[in-house]
Amino acid sequence: MVKRLDYGAFMEKFSLQLSPSQHQLPLSGLTFAVKDIFDIEGYVTGFGNPDWARTHSASTSTAPAVMDLLTAGATCLGKTVMDEMAYCMYGVNKHYGTPTNPCAPDRVPGGSSSGSAVAVAAKLVDFSLGTDTGASVRVPASYCGILGFRPSLGAVSTVGVLPMSQSYDTVGWFARDPKILNRIGRVLLHLPDVDPIKPSQIIIAEDCFRLSTIPSDRTVQVLVKSIEKLFGAQCVKHAILGDLVKDKVPSLQHFMDKGNEDQVDDIPPSLAALSSAMRLLQRYEFKNYHAKWVTKVNPDFGPGISERIWDAIKATGENIDFCHSVRTELRAALTALLGDHGVLALPTTPGEPPKVQANPVTSDIFFSRPFSLLSVAGSSGFCQVSIPLGRYDNVPLAISLVAKHGSDAFLLNLVETLYDTLQETI
Repeated sequence: MVKRLDYGAFMEKFSLQLSPSQHQLPLSGLTFAVKDIFDIEGYVTGFGNPDWARTHSASTSTAPAVMDLLTAGATCLGKTVMDEMAYCMYGVNKHYGTPTNPCAPDRVPGGSSSGSAVAVAAKLVDFSLGTDTGASVRVPASYCGILGFRPSLGAVSTVGVLPMSQSYDTVGWFARDPKILNRIGRVLLHLPDVDPIKPSQIIIAEDCFRLSTIPSDRTVQVLVKSIEKLFGAQCVKHAILGDLVKDKVPSLQHFMDKGNEDQVDDIPPSLAALSSAMRLLQRYEFKNYHAKWVTKVNPDFGPGISERIWDAIKATGENIDFCHSVRTELRAALTALLGDHGVLALPTTPGEPPKVQANPVTSDIFFSRPFSLLSVAGSSGFCQVSIPLGRYDNVPLAISLVAKHGSDAFLLNLVETLYDTLQETI
């Protein structure tokens, strides 16, 4: 059941636009919402927590990413609910309520950009801004049955965006329409329109799809049939990603040995180690940004969030240098694998969204499976798009495409080209 007319998506509603233009702008007539992690002049950036909002003043400037959208003619309709301090992927917030997933009201919407995803899925806005550090655009896009784009690391300005972990923080966006997703990208990435380029190869990460609880005929086979129809069967390739990562990212050894006791049997050890390295560096960087405030204020955090934040506050710098080596080696390995116009296909998430009433799980074992998938783009800094593929057992499912760093325009064009054929093939 829907709790409120806005599905609980909004923290604060307003209408913000620059002076109406007499000529057509790229985003004229479109509305959007903004995750409450972006500065907007005159409004407190709440970071999903009332103690944070209480101890911080209103912003004196607007984040460049938001300004770009306003300058392009879009109208901002408000700020959206998020997980506290962007430190979860469920979309649950004990203070402001959990936004209702319009596609599956008994399931969580995904986080931490929960309200932004819900606002788009519920058709309250045409698109929205979120951030993706570990998973915070890709997961809610998957859970809410919409498109979600995580750009290449550094491609969109994070100035005026509260940091979570600078090595992974990106500004991402949601839309229901691939054409709008692409138009937003042109504005945020400051890119001209370019003609689509045929992918040289689309590589199916077979071991990653084996982690999914969704039958392959609803994911892999839909994608393969669509690719063959549009680009020819020769475009489809297959790979065991875990083997490639094990061979080409030697620094992962430091995390494979350490994490054996938490190993989940069906996850390739190299991908589990990649997840461990990512989460270690994120905890360490989160601590550097926010430990002083957390220890001074002792804020009220919700269950699950509290444990994870306090674990981060206790993080040490052990193995941090190896985390950076992993990132460098992984980017080189995936760049060599994909080439200029190759794409890697994998599940966005390994299964269906959890039920809203499920107890929050904090163990590393639980997070290993989703993050072993999500850390591929996160750790390499590559761009990734989550594409909805209808429903399975009455909940949304999705597939993801990953392209090399800096190939955002190529990937956005590919989604626009591929989208309708995917939906027809489901």
